[in-house]
Amino acid sequence: MKKKLDPLRWTSGARAFGLPALGLFLCASPAHAQDKGHTIGLQFAPYVLHWDSDPEHDNTPGLIGVEYMAPSQWLAGASILRNSFGQPTEYYYAGKRWDLDGLSPNLYAKVTAGALVGYTGRYEDKIPFNHDGVAFAVIPAIGYQVDRFNAQVALLGTAGVMFTIGVDLFKW
Repeated sequence: MKKKLDPLRWTSGARAFGLPALGLFLCASPAHAQDKGHTIGLQFAPYVLHWDSDPEHDNTPGLIGVEYMAPSQWLAGASILRNSFGQPTEYYYAGKRWDLDGLSPNLYAKVTAGALVGYTGRYEDKIPFNHDGVAFAVIPAIGYQVDRFNAQVALLGTAGVMFTIGVDLFKW
């Protein structure tokens, strides 16, 4: 049987996780994070908001990803997660990031495209272009970076949006 989302449990978890993360963003120096160097970072996704309230949807993807970004802001990465139906899934991608300095020195847009591996069995038809559990995906996102830390909202097609937080581990 599928676990139902308990709003009280999520709210307390969000306070325990989200408030310290928000504090890091607010207290960190607002240095322009796009130093145009090589960067390796980690991304985490604690929550997905699905547009429909299908009781089968898992809103906690547990995504952990690693991403490399070149000085040109072209990037490549890989993530492991649980898809919307709890299946182990990977996303291997390449993409590009653009600074939105005209709006804010910390705001950016990002688009990635790549292989989404893991929608199988009765869920294989839940995403387009899926063949034997491998689908082509394009994921646009808007992000905000302060110092080494970032937060993003990524559009997951017609399914919903994913909220991520990240940290740049190495720059050179």
